[in-house]
Amino acid sequence: MIITDFLERNARLYGGESALVELSPSEERDKALTWWEFNLIESASPDAPYRREISWRDFDRRANRFANLLLSRGLKKGTKVALLLMNCLEWLPLYFGVLKAGCVVVPMNFRYSSDEIKYCLGLADVEVLVFGPEFVSRMDAIEKQIPAVRMLFYVGKDGPAYTEDCIRLTGFCSSSAPPVALTETDDAAIYFSSGTTGFPKAILHNHKALVHACLTEQSHHGQGRNDVFLCIPPLYHTGAKMHWFGSLLSGSKAVLLRGVKPEWILRAVTEEHCTIVWLLVPWAQDLLDAIDDGRVDLSKFRLDQWRLMHVGAQPVPPSLIRRWLKVFPHHAYDTNYGLSESIGPGCVHLGVENVHKVGAIGIPGYGWQAKIVDEQGKEVKPGDVGELIVRGDGVMQCYYKNPEATAEVLKDGWLFTGDMARVDEDGFIYLVDRKKDVVISGGENLYPVQIEDFLRAYPKIKDVAVIGLPDPRLGEIAAAIIEIKEGESCTQAEIDEFCKAMPRYKRPRKIFFDKVPRNPTGKIEKPALREKYCAGRLVEVQITG
Repeated sequence: MIITDFLERNARLYGGESALVELSPSEERDKALTWWEFNLIESASPDAPYRREISWRDFDRRANRFANLLLSRGLKKGTKVALLLMNCLEWLPLYFGVLKAGCVVVPMNFRYSSDEIKYCLGLADVEVLVFGPEFVSRMDAIEKQIPAVRMLFYVGKDGPAYTEDCIRLTGFCSSSAPPVALTETDDAAIYFSSGTTGFPKAILHNHKALVHACLTEQSHHGQGRNDVFLCIPPLYHTGAKMHWFGSLLSGSKAVLLRGVKPEWILRAVTEEHCTIVWLLVPWAQDLLDAIDDGRVDLSKFRLDQWRLMHVGAQPVPPSLIRRWLKVFPHHAYDTNYGLSESIGPGCVHLGVENVHKVGAIGIPGYGWQAKIVDEQGKEVKPGDVGELIVRGDGVMQCYYKNPEATAEVLKDGWLFTGDMARVDEDGFIYLVDRKKDVVISGGENLYPVQIEDFLRAYPKIKDVAVIGLPDPRLGEIAAAIIEIKEGESCTQAEIDEFCKAMPRYKRPRKIFFDKVPRNPTGKIEKPALREKYCAGRLVEVQITG
């Protein structure tokens, strides 16, 4: 079975039932996209969100139309098609349309700068790019620098002159399934990841891995026909999409909420009767804070049907979960550990029945194996720290066009995660530290080398190191240790002003003026910096899907 079979089955069995709902809060209205023959449905209340809905039958038809558009343009099996879109009703039908055409779908991070977009398009050999209105200025800057991208489709109204209207064109294409034969070993998707070296690596997965993600998710969270999943995180992320795969497998409704305010989340749960909500740590914390300080009155919302809250994509403080369960004692709680290289969350899984083990990332997930090994690859005994490695059908095929990096992490079918962990006497795995230096802040990866390279351009800076510091809301924040050139003086205000040229989410939240220590080979001694600036505040953390 391949991933598109589930969509076709749902269209056949549950065709007229709701598959996807998009809610766009008031301040997001101007960004709302629409199928060209659809109109937005405006709520009576002026401060209510726009609501759009699509059935399983229409979902499948839209995917077929886009697939047939691609095939009519001469695309062949294996051609790479990238999606650069904010969450919207069009996102998943376009994703499945790429797969139905036998092409390889390449979801892209909506935070990417123009240079990062250009780099990733080239790295993945993308020939077709679909993008939305939020990215026009970034695409304007590079559209003449990406000659290998031979088609640029626009999703929205009044697109740039160098694009074609994607939604209008699909309206003239057949809604029948295209005659493309696919197998589970065919390439399906490329996701991007990166270590501390900066620009992302391209992670190649086949259809078998996507199906495995469906089975893993549904096994862990038991999605049934009556469940409704509230999806807030970005769909380009393996975490959001692979959690939604549980809805795909069960044929149940999902709601895409374009906003993260606590009242919007609770209103969506109430009005759409959501039963499962996946949150990032900052959103869960903001919601609890809003309840505590009276900005949100729970009595105004209908939440009885909400059965499961799970958190992921960054370190999860156990104290947050204990606080959550005091406010929502009827909720089941879960967390999943995963990487894009393991098709997202679920290769290690806490399990709703194991809330007494909050603090652990859990045990091997459905269809997965996991163990902790030393530098020689030998399994360590319980309590000892080693590297977490995992094996299962969701492990990537390779880092695309990067055999050296692939060989470093794939050994005899095992994926070496680069995360240091230990296992307790009951078999539960706890992450202790990361071998990699990536800073995970609010669910987003920050790459220290990129920030360091940017800061080194400031004329008063001699050297700089960027590390992650624990933060109760974001999980981690980026901190820059800056060594000033001899004879110069510098203030934090100067650095803050210089950093305004960077995207806001990449800017260091803390600045320290100090000497940057390096070892005899010239490498920055970041463990020493963490020990100094964390001041003993580092504790065992979880990195979750």
